[in-house]
Amino acid sequence: MSVLDLARPDIRALAPYSSARMEAQGGTVLLNANESSRPPNIPGGDGLNRYPDPQPRALVETLAELYGCDSDRVLVTRGSDEAIDLLVRAFCRAGHDAVIVSPPTFGMYAVCARIQDAAVIESPLDASGALPPDALLAAVTPAVKLVFVCTPNNPTGNVVPLDVLSRLARELAGRAVLVVDEAYAEFSGLPSAATLIDTYDNVAVLRTLSKAWSLAGARVGALIARPEVIGLLRRIIPPYPLPSPCVDAALGALSYEGRRVQRHHVNEILTERARMLAELPGVPGVREVLPSHANFLAVRFDDAAGTYRRLLAAGVVVRDITRYPGLSDALRITIGTGNENDRVLAVLRAGEVA
Repeated sequence: MSVLDLARPDIRALAPYSSARMEAQGGTVLLNANESSRPPNIPGGDGLNRYPDPQPRALVETLAELYGCDSDRVLVTRGSDEAIDLLVRAFCRAGHDAVIVSPPTFGMYAVCARIQDAAVIESPLDASGALPPDALLAAVTPAVKLVFVCTPNNPTGNVVPLDVLSRLARELAGRAVLVVDEAYAEFSGLPSAATLIDTYDNVAVLRTLSKAWSLAGARVGALIARPEVIGLLRRIIPPYPLPSPCVDAALGALSYEGRRVQRHHVNEILTERARMLAELPGVPGVREVLPSHANFLAVRFDDAAGTYRRLLAAGVVVRDITRYPGLSDALRITIGTGNENDRVLAVLRAGEVA
């Protein structure tokens, strides 16, 4: 059985839109896309009168090298959010199919499913924040087409071991696609689930340049999967998903110098994460700091709402995650610069607006 047998039949049969850039390559007089022949009169405007490549080859090949896979396994998307949406639309029939999520986790999986009118089945994390594979597999019904697993998980920061992911992929084969969201993988130092794709055609991995690569404003992400899955999603992705300036920004960040700077930034974040993990438990009002493999810490407080207001009054914005199951007393604090983290600690220790 092919993983494509799990996809919507109408999407498999869909004739994709063929853009002008896709139909003709090369040439110096470009008169096939109804573009302006003149660039805009703005700084950096050269080339912006032309549509970008649908899948910029240089960026696809650079990401493939970065993630250790062949280029035909990479689809470049507008952040990983677009890849989530594409997967749901390609595999879930409205009103018939379902996805599984493991709360507390990233909310966009459920949002995209509900927009598609796909059912959302919840298989919660256990009290420690770990993913219980037996419970998740027991929640799979014939309607389930996608199983989303976030590792490191947002908002808790815990990871799912590779052997657990391998078991899930094996037992879901022929039943559902295992979608592993690795948005925070660079902060964990653990092997990627992309290593499972050689063995299991039902594994898809989400990556992004928004976190460790400092490009949240550029909205550049990627899906790693078997070529047949990439081909399926290319049928429904918009014809020109990534603006040229965003592609240029990504290539700059992934250059030799960009990678040197990125390693330095990630090391700084890991050092600050360790410091905050050590200091926060001694702060009055802090009940628990959850271990994290990401660039944030989920912190339980005696008075989460009051702490949130106190930080906000001092100009410090953190994430209120009290609406998440099992986190009714918690705030998520992104690891900032040393000075920013000092500010957080000072406000919390003062117990009042500093």
